[in-house]
Amino acid sequence: MTTLLANFFRYHLWANLRILDACAHLSDTQLDICVPGTFGSVRKTLVHIVAAEEGYVRIFMGKAPTRSLREDDPFPGFDELRRRAELCGESLLAIVEQFDPERVFHLSDEGQFYDVPAILVLIQAINHATDHHSQIATMLSQQGITLPELNSWA
Repeated sequence: MTTLLANFFRYHLWANLRILDACAHLSDTQLDICVPGTFGSVRKTLVHIVAAEEGYVRIFMGKAPTRSLREDDPFPGFDELRRRAELCGESLLAIVEQFDPERVFHLSDEGQFYDVPAILVLIQAINHATDHHSQIATMLSQQGITLPELNSWA
């Protein structure tokens, strides 16, 4: 199972880096477009993806690999987003290579405590990024911009 999970997270890292690289050359106007039904602008969504990745790593490791990105921080630039995405992606790969299927996290959200099996955190990491990649593709396609393929066939 560890090898299978590692393959999913290799793909996950590849897709995150590929979308960042594709968006790095867009204009401010293209990055700041916001379409109803999506999380926010392309720029905001990219920051959100990376900030969430840091959160998943923090759940497993007790801390993020660096000071966590905050979504209300000024845009850190593509080099910094890529660096953080690589760091989180490599951390998630290390996590899945040592994955304990019995591990349960005791998390809280706004004062509510709950238990979450570790596998659900990993599923969320993949699902979350894939959903937002699709939203970015939608925002860009409405501007006549085509992203490179992000699916597993690519």
